[in-house]
Amino acid sequence: MNINSIKKVFVYGIIKFLPETRFFVFKRFLYRSIGYKIGSNTKICSSARIFGSGKIVIGNNVWIGPEVMIISSSKIQIEDNVDIAPRVYIGTGSHIIGDIPKRMAGTGISKDILIKEGSWLGSNCIIMPGIVVSEMTVVNSGAVVTKNFFAYSLLGGIPAKFIKDLR
Repeated sequence: MNINSIKKVFVYGIIKFLPETRFFVFKRFLYRSIGYKIGSNTKICSSARIFGSGKIVIGNNVWIGPEVMIISSSKIQIEDNVDIAPRVYIGTGSHIIGDIPKRMAGTGISKDILIKEGSWLGSNCIIMPGIVVSEMTVVNSGAVVTKNFFAYSLLGGIPAKFIKDLR
């Protein structure tokens, strides 16, 4: 285990014991200390889990709710003024189906994710690898976003479909 891995374990250990919706400045400091770029006034709940070997960039005035899971093996960028409700999953990794004999979860793949400014991700939604959530988009609770849509969209369903233009 290298020194950076040990530092991450230490930081994650401290964060999980902090009050859920308090000490946001201290949490930003801790996440920055392990290499994540976190903007000003960003609030990350203590039960949120942000980890992986990839790059994490989170803008200003972002809310990351309880039990959110953000896993990056490439790059995840969350722009300014994004709200992420409880239990959202954002992950850059997946597998090619069935390209390894006798194993359906085949070769691992990793694709960047971008959540653009002003978007709102509803509780329990999933953002799949390679997705760009356009600016000012609302993803309904429980939706699974598997493709890109245009800005000011309301999305919902499994897989997510366009519901309404929000302009």
